[in-house]
Amino acid sequence: MAQYYVYDNGSQGGGFLQGILGNIPVVTRNIFMINVLMFIASLINQNFMLETFSVFYPKSPLFRIWQPVTYLFMHGNFWHIFVNMWCLLMFGSVLERAIGTKKYLIFYFVTGLGALLIHFLVQYFQAQALLADASRAAEYYRLLGTPTLGASGAIFGIQIGYAMLYPNALWTLVFPPITLKAKWFVLIFMVIELVTGITGTMDGIAHFAHLGGALFGFILIWWWKKQGTLWKR
Repeated sequence: MAQYYVYDNGSQGGGFLQGILGNIPVVTRNIFMINVLMFIASLINQNFMLETFSVFYPKSPLFRIWQPVTYLFMHGNFWHIFVNMWCLLMFGSVLERAIGTKKYLIFYFVTGLGALLIHFLVQYFQAQALLADASRAAEYYRLLGTPTLGASGAIFGIQIGYAMLYPNALWTLVFPPITLKAKWFVLIFMVIELVTGITGTMDGIAHFAHLGGALFGFILIWWWKKQGTLWKR
C-alpha cells in the first residue's frame, strides 16, 4: 500500500496534523497502540505470535476461533505495520471524527472481517482445485500452513469510506509525488488490486482481502447514507 499526504482544501475536516500532536480519536488511538504492542511481541517471539494470532484457513489444524479478529493486529515486518498505521492515523482519524466512535468501531471490524471472508472464499476455491489434483497435494498443505495477517483489509475499507465522504480531497503519493482526488486514487488502487489478484502477480499479498475490505466499507457507508443514519451519533 502506498503512502500519502492529504490536503483538505479547507472543507474536508482535516485532523491528521492534530492527531500527530496527541489529539487522535479514541478508537483509532487504541487500534494503533494494540498493533504496535502486538508487533513488539512478534519481535520477541515471532513463531508463537504468528501461529497463535495470525489467521489460518479454517480447515488448517492451526486455525483458532479468535484468529479472525486477532489477525487484524498482526504484521509481518516494519514496513507492513508502518504503512498500515500511517494510513490508519491519516484516514482513520478523519473518518472516526466524521461518523462517530461507535460507527467507526463497527466499521473497522466489519471491513476487517469482510476482507477475511472474501479471502477465505478465494482460498476455498484454491483448495478445491488443489484437492482435485493429487499431484498438487504439497501445495494444498502449504495453503493450510500459510498465515494471513495485517490490517490492510480494514485500511482499504477506511480509505474507501474516506473517499466516499470526501471524494474531492487531494491525496499526494510520497513517491512518485502524484496528486489526485481521493475518488480517483481509490479507483486506481482497486483496479490494481483486482488485476494483480487475478494474474497472481505480487505473490504473498492477499489482494482479494484488500478488495473485500473495500467492498464492505463501501456497502456500510452506502447503507448508512441510504438509511439517513450516517451522521447520527
